[in-house]
Amino acid sequence: MKVLVTGGSGFLGRGVVAGLAAAGHEVTSGDLRVPEGSGAVAGTGSVEHVRLDVTDPGAVSAAVAGHEAVVHLASVVDPDGMGRDAAYRVDVDGSRHVIDACVEHGVRRLVVSSSGAAYGYHADNPVPITEDQPVRGTTAFAYSHHKAQVEFLLADARREHPELEQVVLRIGTILGDTVDNQITALFHHKRLLAIRGSDSPFVFIWDSDLVAIVVRAVGGGPGGGSPAGTSPAGIFNVAGTGTLTIGEIAARLGKRTLAIPEPVLKAALTVAKVLKATRYGPEQTGFLRYRPVLDNTRLREVFGYTPELTSAEAFDRWLAGHPDARG
Repeated sequence: MKVLVTGGSGFLGRGVVAGLAAAGHEVTSGDLRVPEGSGAVAGTGSVEHVRLDVTDPGAVSAAVAGHEAVVHLASVVDPDGMGRDAAYRVDVDGSRHVIDACVEHGVRRLVVSSSGAAYGYHADNPVPITEDQPVRGTTAFAYSHHKAQVEFLLADARREHPELEQVVLRIGTILGDTVDNQITALFHHKRLLAIRGSDSPFVFIWDSDLVAIVVRAVGGGPGGGSPAGTSPAGIFNVAGTGTLTIGEIAARLGKRTLAIPEPVLKAALTVAKVLKATRYGPEQTGFLRYRPVLDNTRLREVFGYTPELTSAEAFDRWLAGHPDARG
């Protein structure tokens, strides 16, 4: 098929573009950053790179035209460097433009990289959490809030335009050989911060598993049928099987945890944020304590993909490639 990938030059986008080309698709990679050259990539498909600003509805419409499927990856994981309003224009307005363009041009299938963060960091989140739970986001966290807003747009589109198939992937923490992000930075600290009385479990997905899931999501047929190698439409948590608690992670790293009562940590973060000694505020305790623990049963049994690596195996593979994180 002819497939447009927004955010195609990002960390995940590069893998997805290569994976789609290897599967034989004609891929257009749209991003603000355009690498030099284009052509065949590890298979029978082809790749064309175009400059695309998802905040420009006209540019999005022009890019989407003529494609049978769209993989929407463009988003801002860390808005601190650009400001929350600018991140909103990319995350939410940009997603609205993509959805509208897909409807306008009769795109058959839209695959969206959402996040487990869309559920929000709430004390009453079930553990583990399944896809039938509402997305509520957490306003204090731009990324969580924006992902929830995007999912509300997608829900409206499912009601108003059922002809546009959607595969919405609520992704857990991504690990890979070259991954370096806010989460992996935590593992390099001398002691791992924890909320006293909370296990704070993590779920991980290895990057090559995630790429395979996105490629499979693109290949699903009309009506949600799922012959070999394709997937039904729907919403799916994306995580390796099982969890790792903060204590188990610390043990693997050969480090200790620093367990602090939540009220004490909130007070300390409040003061530190005012003094500009940290970028994190008191809301961070919610992330540490109530991070959604994704159940991947639907991914395995309905979508038809079982990640090759469990959460524990993904972390162990990451650690093997990052020995400097060990205590």
